[in-house]
Amino acid sequence: MTKKRARDLGLPFPGKTGEFNALTDVPGVEIGFTTIIEGEGPVVIGKGPVRTGVTAILPRGKKDGMQPIWAGFYSLNGNGEMTGVHWVNDAGYFLSPICITNTHSVGIAHHATTKWMIQQYGEQFSQEHLWAMPVIAETYDGVLNDINGQHILEEHVLSALESAKTGPVAEGNVGGGTGMICYEFKGGTGTSSRIVSVNGEEHHIGVLVQANFGLRDWLTILGVPVGKHMPKEKILDKEQGSIIVIIGTDIPMLPHQLRRVAKRAAIGIGRSGTPGGNSSGDIFLAFSTANEMDIPQKSPDSLKMKFVNDDRFDPIYEAVCQAVDESVINALLAAETMTTIKPFGQKVHAIDHEELLRIMRQYNRIG
Repeated sequence: MTKKRARDLGLPFPGKTGEFNALTDVPGVEIGFTTIIEGEGPVVIGKGPVRTGVTAILPRGKKDGMQPIWAGFYSLNGNGEMTGVHWVNDAGYFLSPICITNTHSVGIAHHATTKWMIQQYGEQFSQEHLWAMPVIAETYDGVLNDINGQHILEEHVLSALESAKTGPVAEGNVGGGTGMICYEFKGGTGTSSRIVSVNGEEHHIGVLVQANFGLRDWLTILGVPVGKHMPKEKILDKEQGSIIVIIGTDIPMLPHQLRRVAKRAAIGIGRSGTPGGNSSGDIFLAFSTANEMDIPQKSPDSLKMKFVNDDRFDPIYEAVCQAVDESVINALLAAETMTTIKPFGQKVHAIDHEELLRIMRQYNRIG
């Protein structure tokens, strides 16, 4: 049964959402998952238990040809990995899908995504001297998953890519978020979106997070210190997680503007209480599907791009912060309880919806 999301529970997050309240509200974006949940008991490296997966994001869907996806990158705290971002920082674009998985599966995800690209864009790779630099990101799931067993295989990554579609997006214990922990509750995958008006036209901003960060005492929802009111069953002595934030939009932007948008993810995750822990990889990527054009190797000497005046960005920044915050809370609300494997036998509980609502009523956040 699908769990209720933040708005379903009556939590008054600000802003107008798209149809799905998801990253897939950005036209053309497709998302797919592979989720692996196998085995119980103490960990045996290479055998399990396995609670992991892959999340695949295709910014332009499954088109026959590669086109630049304009982008900006920001790392609030760099204890993590996102491949391909050196070129994003230099050139302002990438060409690949985005895959998110666990820390020890970045390599196989990169390998498999390269294979998928060569197959998907076969004519371009056969006719041109092209190279693939996929964007692969990770967070650590070793508390709940046999991460050292490296259970993600090429077939799992390819399945996530091939299954990508538009429409509603699964949350919680799915894809790369399967084995993640957030504010010492069960965490995982979360998403949200906003509609913003630019020059009289409606555009979409969508967010997807892989939430694996934070200590219980930090957790704040809509300004309410929820974590301090839910002190039971903590599992961590110090913060040791990470969060990947992917922001997509159909608003035309230049790469420097997308980097500034990516920076706002830091404010978005801060609304739920994190200061950005030393051991956390807080890594953010923003992309725009506007300004479609051919790859540079096939383009003319002079190019033109449409973009929004920097002075008009305040409503965009506000919408990004709102959607990031809501995505984190949606991840918490959708997640389901799991048992730790290291150390063995502790419960990482899903946040209790009724207890959360009781606290929110106490602070007059809901009726």
